[in-house]
Amino acid sequence: MTRVLVVEDDPQLVRALKINLQARKFEVEEASDGGSALRLAASHKPDVIVLDLGLPDMDGIEVIKGVRVWSKVPILVLSARHTSEDKIRALDAGADDYVTKPFSMDELLARLRAAARRHEAPAASPADEVFVVTTEEFTVDLVAKKVRRGERTVRLTPTEWHLLEILITHPGRLITQSQLLLEVWGPTYGENTNYLRVYMAQLRRKLEADPSHPRYLITEPGMGYRFEP
Repeated sequence: MTRVLVVEDDPQLVRALKINLQARKFEVEEASDGGSALRLAASHKPDVIVLDLGLPDMDGIEVIKGVRVWSKVPILVLSARHTSEDKIRALDAGADDYVTKPFSMDELLARLRAAARRHEAPAASPADEVFVVTTEEFTVDLVAKKVRRGERTVRLTPTEWHLLEILITHPGRLITQSQLLLEVWGPTYGENTNYLRVYMAQLRRKLEADPSHPRYLITEPGMGYRFEP
């Protein structure tokens, strides 16, 4: 049974979450403040944490940072903060996903299940590490640094390759705009999100069957990008 730690100070929302999660066979624990959340996370080792940022004793960002010192447990932020800056701060601190209030319970549950699946997947050992990523549209050889669509080799620029490599080596995980800009262009390009739009558009034209409706290279508006295998 998947263990979920719900960190939220609104009793009515906690009750609604608990009813819905338990009905779907999740085991639920709850914390109403950051201090309790950190203690429960350390002692009970949940499989997923659902975290509100507006807690009475500390900002939820501090909870994320505290957990990330010792654990890679998936953290799904559930917050009324809608700005891109808040989302990026949470994701850069180590959150895996971000859902804004008010929210669809079905969407929240789907994202929670996805986070739990990634957590349960066994880590690759050196002997079975994935070097080739295959989709219905294209194949990426990470060692040879080659991409193919059918029998045709797709030529990528070094920048396009670097972006693609980061995304496909973190399948299903949202990579923030600031993380990508830092990794690919360096610290002086932190605000140049137009670079990302241009290069992601180029990658989609080369790799996606329908670039205007991408299946694999997904945009999370205002936050970043993810590769959906």
